[in-house]
Amino acid sequence: MKLSVDFPSVAFREGPEKVLALGAAIEQAGYDEIAVFDHVVMGYETETRDRPIYPPQMPILEAIVLLAQLAVVTETVGLATEVLVLPQRQPTLVAKQVSTLDTLSGGRVRLGIGVGWQESEYEALGEDFSNRGRRMDEAIRLLRSYWGDDRIDFDGDHYTATAMAMEPKPPQGWDLPLWIGGGSTAALHRVAELGDGWMGTAVASDEQATAMVATIHDRARAIGRDPAEIGLQMMLQPPPRSTGDKAFYADHDQVVARATTIAEMGYDWASLNATAIFQAGARSVDAMIDQLASIHGKIRAAVG
Repeated sequence: MKLSVDFPSVAFREGPEKVLALGAAIEQAGYDEIAVFDHVVMGYETETRDRPIYPPQMPILEAIVLLAQLAVVTETVGLATEVLVLPQRQPTLVAKQVSTLDTLSGGRVRLGIGVGWQESEYEALGEDFSNRGRRMDEAIRLLRSYWGDDRIDFDGDHYTATAMAMEPKPPQGWDLPLWIGGGSTAALHRVAELGDGWMGTAVASDEQATAMVATIHDRARAIGRDPAEIGLQMMLQPPPRSTGDKAFYADHDQVVARATTIAEMGYDWASLNATAIFQAGARSVDAMIDQLASIHGKIRAAVG
């Protein structure tokens, strides 16, 4: 099972050098991937808007720019988004950004995408929240075309491209891994139809996760696709949103036990949330580096 670290934007408080040092340390510790969380802006609660899932002033570094910086100070570790909110971004530009990142990193990119949940963020970016799922499906196909086709001709309901070219192609080409997050039936069907894998995050229980995987596999078989082609990832614990969630990473035995369970369930990837490690008591970049190295060693000793 491969291990991915969700990068903590809070590291920026110690300066850009520490951000880069943390990225290099994650590679040196032996992790397979650095993943970056995505939000461009966060909304406040208003008279017509519910309280957001996360605090509106939570620091979030822009995903593609951060990954480009981390690519410079690393050599082998994978670079991912978990997940990029694709329908609130212009897909042709995303195709170019990801292609460039893959080119300059030597083919290390895995693109995780989702439709998101924050309507106010879509509004701030001038995009339609109501049809985000339909636009997501089109955008995925358009990305693939830009990455793999010499000439791009695409005629969708929401996006078009007529006799266009995009160079250079990413080293991974059409096969650049594109994984999809989300737990709705529509998202799970999207994984089966268009994705290389599923990124599971806010899943309440193992029973729920098993049912979600079954939905993916059932849909894959229904369209003639081999379910074994579809990768699976699970976050060790959902992102912490309340005080009761914040002690998980302080207990390494608990972390290892959870990673072992996920491996036994057949997942190809497990992801660790480094912001949660910060919240669990590792209140500096150096402390997070120490905790990540210790946790990696213990998980590898347990699951290989």
